[in-house]
Amino acid sequence: MKLLFPLLFIALSLALSFRAARRTRNVHEFFTAGGRVGTWQNGLALTGDYLSAAAFLGAAGMVATQGYDSIVYAIGTLLGWPLLMLLFSEKLRALGRYTVADVVASRFGGKGVRLMTATNALVVTVLYLVVQMVGAGKIMELLFGLPYGLCILLVGGLMLVYVMLGGMTATTWVQVLKAVLMFVCSIVLSVLVLLRFGGVGALFQAAAGASARGFEVFMPSPALSNPWEVLSLGLGLTLGLLGLPHVLMRFFTVPDTRTAKRSAGLASALIALFFSLNILIGYGALALVSNNPAYVDASGGMRGGNNMAAVHLAHNLGGSSLEGFVAAIALATILAVVAGLAMSGAGTLAHDVYAQVLHRKTALPWASSEARKLWISRLAALVLGLLGMALSTLVQELNIAFLMGLAFAVAASSHFPVLFLSLFWKGFTAEGAVAAGITGSLAALSCIVMGPTLWVDILGNEAALFPLANPALVSVPLALLAGWVGSFLSPRVSPRVSL
Repeated sequence: MKLLFPLLFIALSLALSFRAARRTRNVHEFFTAGGRVGTWQNGLALTGDYLSAAAFLGAAGMVATQGYDSIVYAIGTLLGWPLLMLLFSEKLRALGRYTVADVVASRFGGKGVRLMTATNALVVTVLYLVVQMVGAGKIMELLFGLPYGLCILLVGGLMLVYVMLGGMTATTWVQVLKAVLMFVCSIVLSVLVLLRFGGVGALFQAAAGASARGFEVFMPSPALSNPWEVLSLGLGLTLGLLGLPHVLMRFFTVPDTRTAKRSAGLASALIALFFSLNILIGYGALALVSNNPAYVDASGGMRGGNNMAAVHLAHNLGGSSLEGFVAAIALATILAVVAGLAMSGAGTLAHDVYAQVLHRKTALPWASSEARKLWISRLAALVLGLLGMALSTLVQELNIAFLMGLAFAVAASSHFPVLFLSLFWKGFTAEGAVAAGITGSLAALSCIVMGPTLWVDILGNEAALFPLANPALVSVPLALLAGWVGSFLSPRVSPRVSL
C-alpha cells in the first residue's frame, strides 16, 4: 500500500508529460509554455515550484523538534512573496523573455553583464538542485528501502523525462498537481490532528507536555538568542526568494503583467496557508510521535530523522494508507521542484550562455534554426540533470540545511541586488551590475566558508573567522554598495530601455 500512491503519481505525471510533448514544438513553448499559463495555474505552479521537500517534510520536523524557531524560517520565506508581487512580478513579465538575464540585458546589453548574471543564476540553480536531489535520495532511501544511488537515478530520470519531453508545459502541470496534492495532504493531517485533540488549545497543551522544554517550546531557543543572527537569517530568506531563478522564470509563462501580479498574490496566500497548517502538523507530531516507542530509535531520536515527523504522524493518524499518501506527496514535491530547477538551468545554459554569449553554430546542417535551438535546450537540460545527479552523490553526507542556506545566501547577495538596481535605479550602469553581482556572490561564499557552520562544525576549527552562520546581513549591503560605487565611477550611458 505504501508504494501504491507514489506509483500512481508517477504514472499520472508521465501521462501529463507525454501529452505536453505534443504542444512543445519550439523554444518559446519549451521555456515559457507559449505564454498561455493563466492566473490560477501559474499561482499553483509558483506554489509548487517554491514549496520544496524542505518546506513540506523539513518544516514539520523543525516544528516538532525546535518549536518556535521554525516560525522564524516560515515568516522569513513568506515575507518575500508580497515583495515579489509588488516589486518584480509586473516588471519581469514586461521585460523578460526566457530568463532573468534577459531582463538585465534588456537594459544594458553586452555579453559581460549577461554572462555574469547567467553565471550567478547557474550557481544558485545547481546548489538548489543538489539540495533537492540529496533530500530526494535520503527520503526515498528511508521510505522505500532503496539504495541512495538508485534513488538518485530514479528521481533524475523522471525529472529529465518531464523537462526534455514536455518542457515548461509539463513542468507546470506537474507543479500544479503537486501543489494540489500537498494542500489536500496538509488539510487532512491538520483536521485529523485537531479531531484527535479536540482543538488548538488542547493540542498546544499536549505538545508542551511532550517536549523536554515544556512551554518554552513556544519561545525562541538558544540558537536564535543572537538578534543579529535572526536578522541576517530573515534577510537572507526574504531576499533569497527574490533571487531564485526557477521562481522568477515563472513570470515569463503568463500572457500579461496583470496575470503575473495576480498569480504572485495567489501564491503568497497559498504559501501562508500552507505554513499555518504546518504549525498544526508539527506540534501534532511533537505530541503524538516524538515520545512514541513505535517511532523512536534506540538513541531516543525520531526513527529516520526529524524530517520523517509528518510521515510518522500520518501513520499514527491513518495507518499505512495515509502514510503511503504522504510518501507520494514527498515524491511529488521533489520531482516538481527539480523539474522547475532543470528548466531554469536549461534556459540559462541554452539561451544565455550558448545562444547569446558563445554564438557557436551546431554541426547539424539538416536541422532548422528553431529545431536546433530546441535540440540544444533539451541537451542543456540533460547536462544539468546529469550534473545534479553526480554532485548530489558526492555531497550526500553534507548537511542539507547548510546547502540550502548557501543557495539562498548566494541568491540574496548576487542575483537580487543586480535585478533590484536594474529595475529601480536609473543611475545603475553595466559596470555597477558586474561589480554588484561579483561582490555579492564572493562575499556570501567567503562568509559561509569562514562562518561557524563550515569553518567550525564541518572543518573542525576552534573558532569561526566570521561570527554569523547566515551572511546576508553583510553580503547584501556589500553587493548594493559595490553596485553604487561601480555605477558612480563608470561613464554615464543611457539605458537601452526605459524601466
